Amino acid sequence: MSLVPAIFHHLSDVLYQVLECVGVSPWVVERRRHTFLHREAAWGVHYHQNRHNTTTFHFGSQSEGTTTPGLQSDTDQLSTSNSINIMFSWADWQQGKANYLMVRDENTPPQHYLLQVIRSDIPQLATHIDDSDYVTDSQGRVFYSNMEVVRVAAAQLQDKHVRHGPSNSFSEDRDFVVAFCCKTLPPEIMSWFTKMQHGFWPSQETLREARMCPCFLVPDGYHGSPTEHLEWRITPNLIERLLMFSLSMVPIKCLVVLKMLKKQEFVKYIHCENCKFTTFHCKTALFFTLNKTQPTVWTKPRLIQCIVSCLQTILEFLNLGECPHFIVGGVNLFDGKLCPGCQLSLEQAIQRMIQDDMHVLFHLQFDDLGQRLMTLHHEVTLYSGDDVNARICGKLARDMFEQYLVHVRIVCSKLCNNEEADVYTSLNNEINILESLTINPSTTQFDKNYINFIMKSLKSVKASITSASCIQYGQPLPHNIWQLYGESLNTDATSSKLKLASMHYCRGELRRAVSVLNEVEFNLDDSVQPVCGCGRLPPNEKLSRRFCEYTVQNYSHDQLTKKLSFCVRFLREEKFCAPRFLWCEMHRAVGDDVDHRTNNERQWMDWAVVDARPFLLYMQYLTYRGLGVRHRQLEAFHGLKDIVTTQDKGNQLYHRETVLNMFGYCCELEGDVLYALNAYNTSLDNQPRNNAANFHKQRLEQMLNNYN
Repeated sequence: MSLVPAIFHHLSDVLYQVLECVGVSPWVVERRRHTFLHREAAWGVHYHQNRHNTTTFHFGSQSEGTTTPGLQSDTDQLSTSNSINIMFSWADWQQGKANYLMVRDENTPPQHYLLQVIRSDIPQLATHIDDSDYVTDSQGRVFYSNMEVVRVAAAQLQDKHVRHGPSNSFSEDRDFVVAFCCKTLPPEIMSWFTKMQHGFWPSQETLREARMCPCFLVPDGYHGSPTEHLEWRITPNLIERLLMFSLSMVPIKCLVVLKMLKKQEFVKYIHCENCKFTTFHCKTALFFTLNKTQPTVWTKPRLIQCIVSCLQTILEFLNLGECPHFIVGGVNLFDGKLCPGCQLSLEQAIQRMIQDDMHVLFHLQFDDLGQRLMTLHHEVTLYSGDDVNARICGKLARDMFEQYLVHVRIVCSKLCNNEEADVYTSLNNEINILESLTINPSTTQFDKNYINFIMKSLKSVKASITSASCIQYGQPLPHNIWQLYGESLNTDATSSKLKLASMHYCRGELRRAVSVLNEVEFNLDDSVQPVCGCGRLPPNEKLSRRFCEYTVQNYSHDQLTKKLSFCVRFLREEKFCAPRFLWCEMHRAVGDDVDHRTNNERQWMDWAVVDARPFLLYMQYLTYRGLGVRHRQLEAFHGLKDIVTTQDKGNQLYHRETVLNMFGYCCELEGDVLYALNAYNTSLDNQPRNNAANFHKQRLEQMLNNYN
């Protein structure tokens, strides 16, 4: 039975509201975009710090805000080297750079170019380069192979490397694309601007902005082409992102529903192994539908009608056997993606969906959307929309600062491995570079937020290294040390303060240490979210509910850091500011353990790194023991024991083996050697290699043998 228009409008209102409850609301979409622009800025500063002439962009569903938690969209990251100059004509040649000329002939597939190598000293064609990255054809022309990018990515990611088209991945939720920036738009894109003069969308203002966007060349040859290994596909990602950012909420919600239909329903009718209907096909259908539809149609009461219009556009593509690219002319997006048989099967399925008045929407399982929609009213009973949206905001905040901590880890690792200067000197140089960036007129507010965070983190290390040197040689602390500590204490709620407390403890200033530890304990409630930048994921990585709720209203960097708890890191140069037992963590390798470290672990496993909450308890245990306050000492001991023996709490630790080692040592101090040995064995069960527990276990076993 067909639905009357009034009911159709009512269902559109309900669907609109349901989507608001699962993360497709104006403020959550804006939060996603804001977060990923921050992350882009962070990469820009990070590359500047490391003298990499590279620019990074985020594209796709996460950065556009066109996803939900249930869709589990990955993060698409594109990086382009600014040291490479892509020429569309000889006028684009630049001296001293690697120059590549975009060339194609009648045999080159649509949307693809070959990159001919041009000399960097004079504007002439390069000839006969003896390098595996380049291929010389029968005419003596030298071309740059797209396989070099794949080889480099495979070498960096090692056994975790997976290639999907032009992207390279080392995890299920992140895709990385290495691309070349093409500042001159080729004809197949330029003609689009003329074509867009006629149509309802995009606006003329958006088109003017789009003309300023460069495009990219990605290492993705046309499948089956004889020159596939030499071909680079042109992609206007920035123009597409600009178009997405210009959309109102109805088209955005429409696209999210199309993605759900694609992942749950369309896939049932695509039977060939190498065929697939992609998210980009959905986005393309939306773009063409917007272009040919009156803006007055895209309203809340007509949401389902808009979805049907997009499906009808897809039907047109399937019927013709051709899905044109919205921007790049002469391209069929079904080529290599969808065979005629699957096109016919999908066409028939979509026709049935439309004829059935879109009852398929009631069966969508992503984010329980179908069940929510079946309630036919605005009081969704399954989950609170506020709760879902809060978790989205919490995850965005946590992931952003996790990336920041990764960058701090990389910088500190680089400083430790610098053979030309000591860590302290290198640290000062890094801080000076960052300070110069803050006064650079081209530095954006996004840049400044990130720079301030990194500077605080590095000043914390600098203060600790300075103090460690003074402790080692029995010297008084310099007068400016307190200013340095003061400037670094607000990196987060715990880590910098815990390092200050540890410094006081190592100087024998136990009451000062207690004062700082009490402050940390007071602020460390269940609204504080643990974050680690070591590349590890605990077995049960939970987001604090109160933290998520906090991030909804408080999203500035300064506000967020009050509710984040970073793992505590001590470089070897800081060891005299760390409790002596943790020194073993800086020398945890036994035999060939170093060979069994991941790339991430090689950067930090020569440091002592531990989760903040158990380190607080460990420091309280040591400090109150030194002060002779037995009841507080026991409170800390039992608190630490509760963390390591309660499965749910233990599974949320990033550095569980180190926490177990600390607990084992506390057991030793309590005189329970067998319990300590059990703790070290449990630690080794969790992390057999690169674990200081090997030393502690050997030491205790030898002691027990001598005793017996």
